[in-house]
Amino acid sequence: MNEKYPFVNPPLPYEYDGMEPYIDTQTMRLHHNRHLQAYVDRLNDILSKYPQYQPLSLEQLLISIDSMPPEIQTDIRYNAGGVYNHIFYFMNLQNPSSKALPFPLQSYLDSTFHNYETFQQLFTEAALSMFGSGYAWLVINALGNPQIITTANQDTPLAMNMFPLLNIDVWEHAYYLKHFNRRADYIKDWLSVINWDRVNQIFLDFSKRYLL
Repeated sequence: MNEKYPFVNPPLPYEYDGMEPYIDTQTMRLHHNRHLQAYVDRLNDILSKYPQYQPLSLEQLLISIDSMPPEIQTDIRYNAGGVYNHIFYFMNLQNPSSKALPFPLQSYLDSTFHNYETFQQLFTEAALSMFGSGYAWLVINALGNPQIITTANQDTPLAMNMFPLLNIDVWEHAYYLKHFNRRADYIKDWLSVINWDRVNQIFLDFSKRYLL
């Protein structure tokens, strides 16, 4: 992924059928090639008219929205968020998933959720609670603790001073071809393809930068 303008749609780190039978091939192809690409194209089009923001990374764009001209704030929030959220979602998938949470991530999550089963239950409840489109996230909050949150549309945790570890896309385009309107079935399948090794590495990188 280009760190700065012009942004590109990075290839998936697996084949389009790599998440079968949990997430179907056609959904992965359309989700990545059509939906994510549209956000990339719109973001680049907006930034082409505002060269002063072209040196900024995705993260910098998303935490600087309030200082931008009012006429582009919504478009930047929606499209930069769409790029960021989708890439984060795709990169945290793996099939087959890790059989157990790696250390030290497991200890970190257990400190709040006590065990993986409780985390799964609470995360599923959060993802199901979203009315309409958005995401459920596992984040590190401002106090350094793990927390489950939701964001609407293409909002991100970055503007909330939270550091993301994991997200699930609960826009209908992420699951409707296979699961129809059964979001709970999609969430259950998604839990089977989480790349916990990558989530653990994100946590380790954060720990080295902020907690140590």
